[in-house]
Amino acid sequence: MSQPPDIKIIRVPPQAAQQLFERIKPRIDSADYDLIVEVFNSVPQVLEHLSHKDLTVKKLLRMLFGASTEKNDRVLPPIPQDAPTDQPPKEKTKRPGHGRNAAKDYPGASVVAVTHPQLQDGDPCPACQDGQVRLLKDTAKALHIFAQPIFPATRYDLQQLRCNRCRQVFTAPPPPAADAKYAPNVGCQLGLLHYEYGLPMTRIQTLQENLGVPLPIGTQWQLLENTANDIAPVFGELERQAAQSQLFHSDDTHRLILDVAKEIQAQTQEEHDSEKKRTGIFTTGLVARFQGHDIVLYYTGRQHAGENLADLLAKRPQNLPPPTLMCDALSRNAPKTFQIILANCLSHGRRQFVDLALSFPQACRRMLDDLCQIYRFDAQAQEQNLSPQARLEFHQANSGPIMTLLHDGMQSQLYDKLVEPNSALGAAFK
Repeated sequence: MSQPPDIKIIRVPPQAAQQLFERIKPRIDSADYDLIVEVFNSVPQVLEHLSHKDLTVKKLLRMLFGASTEKNDRVLPPIPQDAPTDQPPKEKTKRPGHGRNAAKDYPGASVVAVTHPQLQDGDPCPACQDGQVRLLKDTAKALHIFAQPIFPATRYDLQQLRCNRCRQVFTAPPPPAADAKYAPNVGCQLGLLHYEYGLPMTRIQTLQENLGVPLPIGTQWQLLENTANDIAPVFGELERQAAQSQLFHSDDTHRLILDVAKEIQAQTQEEHDSEKKRTGIFTTGLVARFQGHDIVLYYTGRQHAGENLADLLAKRPQNLPPPTLMCDALSRNAPKTFQIILANCLSHGRRQFVDLALSFPQACRRMLDDLCQIYRFDAQAQEQNLSPQARLEFHQANSGPIMTLLHDGMQSQLYDKLVEPNSALGAAFK
């Protein structure tokens, strides 16, 4: 058997990568340039996942392309027809949302009132010539959808007059809408397009140019900066309210920011060798439930989720009880300096068995079927709109025994050496 070729990993410093991008940008199409930058930025994350020894091909595919579904009947191998099953047959229900959109489904549409060209209220009926037509409260609806630039523009041609004697020019005043070249909502929409929906600024620039309303990248950055400065007090207030929450959800994802990467690259050797070594860049998402609303905060930098949450809890009033934190079981997700009630995510634990379903079908089927029962109980609790305390008692009575059996079963298999602790299934148990 021939040996596989050695894989050589080339590490490119951020400064060299930026210089490379600047050299190739004028030579290729802007869309191809954006694609190359996105692929390059995703390489460190892929290499980090590949470095883990327990990475499976299935995990890698899900990481790269996403999971289409994690339902039990799609994850587990099919049950033989003669095998007994305790699951009741599922009733087929028609999936909603597959019809045409009604006129009420277009709340952003402009509304124009159209009067009848021949008839008015009280006119004789043209059909029977006997009665009178009356206005109805409900109107008929007709929709017309058209295309335009993301940021349309209006040009006001201001009339000018000049005195034929003194030569002074008099210009019509512009309407109030033209006091500023860019409306306040332009920066807001740019933020949504770029940060929420991932649309590169080069594509926005190209689209706007092609449709006759140019919006250069430099202008986009200036509008974003102005908008960020304007809403900074709002972000501070959201942090203040979020710090009072009794329930937090948090998670980290990798993110590449060239300026931060340059700072990491510029670290001295002593800093690299110290216990504070930190080479990754992360975006932390914190969701805080406060007074019936979800407040979502994002922090991008070298700190982990637990450290960002600790900074937020530093703004928490001291008279409030410890909050509950919902996250996966990574230790870096929990703050070190504040007392919390830690609730680990059951979906993360379940996903370990989803990845192993084909390799260990019997053990995984037991786990996934039992967890499916717990999810059904949770759906019932939400349908009944139970209070937090009632929901807790409901789960203690219904889900608790299932969880206890699962826990004892896994402990027994590990203790009796029926499952190797260092195997993939053992790792999922742990």
